Amino acid sequence: MAHISTTEKPQMQQIDLNTLNLQQLTQLKNQLDQELSIFQESLNNIKMARSKYSASKEALEQIKEDWNDKQILVPLTGSMYVPGTIKDANNVIIEIGTGYYVENDLESAKAFFKRRVEYVQEQLEKIETIGIEKSKIRDTIREVMEKKLALFSKELQKKREVE
Repeated sequence: MAHISTTEKPQMQQIDLNTLNLQQLTQLKNQLDQELSIFQESLNNIKMARSKYSASKEALEQIKEDWNDKQILVPLTGSMYVPGTIKDANNVIIEIGTGYYVENDLESAKAFFKRRVEYVQEQLEKIETIGIEKSKIRDTIREVMEKKLALFSKELQKKREVE
């Protein structure tokens, strides 16, 4: 029998897919398709965040303590830069989220971005796991739908042969 169940979450109920009609199965499959689309969008957003945090961490790792008074190009946009000078290579200003910035020493800033990358990676793995579970459920629903359609087709063919 085809069942949908999650043993990790006791508040969810088990559903025998064979008891559902085609319309209910189609609705359930469509709902799962929408959820999977949202999960995919979330995965893409999280991957972009992970990439940004990783790039920030790597940039911090390039900074040397003897870079005081070093000339650099400061990005204003993705394609526009202005010349700048590093005044204190041991302290940086980092964005901690939603437009808030803090000044940190170099090692603390590296640790911050390391933690962020690890946290985002954990969230990514959780969402991927949920997405895989939902994909399996959707595939099971498709199988049940195909069986029901095949059975319906056979019954229809038998009725035609009898007539």
